[in-house]
Amino acid sequence: MKSFGTSKEFLLTNEIEWETVGEGVKRKIMGYDDKIMLVHVDFEKDSIGPVHQHHHSQVTHVISGIFEVTIGEKTETLKAGDNFYIPTNVLHGAICKAPGQLIDVFSPIREDFMK
Repeated sequence: MKSFGTSKEFLLTNEIEWETVGEGVKRKIMGYDDKIMLVHVDFEKDSIGPVHQHHHSQVTHVISGIFEVTIGEKTETLKAGDNFYIPTNVLHGAICKAPGQLIDVFSPIREDFMK
């Protein structure tokens, strides 16, 4: 696996630009090393995090909004303060029902997010 080093120790949200990653979806990478990554994601209403899978473990915290989240065969509606865990290689996706933001934590780092 390629090493991406580490992020700076202090990452101020207003100094990091949003990266558009889909229709109505943008993200900021907020910190990482080769073992872990934290990502701030912003969704407009009705935007979609398409169904996909990856070899990374993922834990997500819902900061705001309402999300219909599918993990494997289960779907739940989550709101601010809720969280979800996605095991490795499990199909998952989300539909944003009210504008909102998520904090994603991945282990190991999402190599595909790095430029």
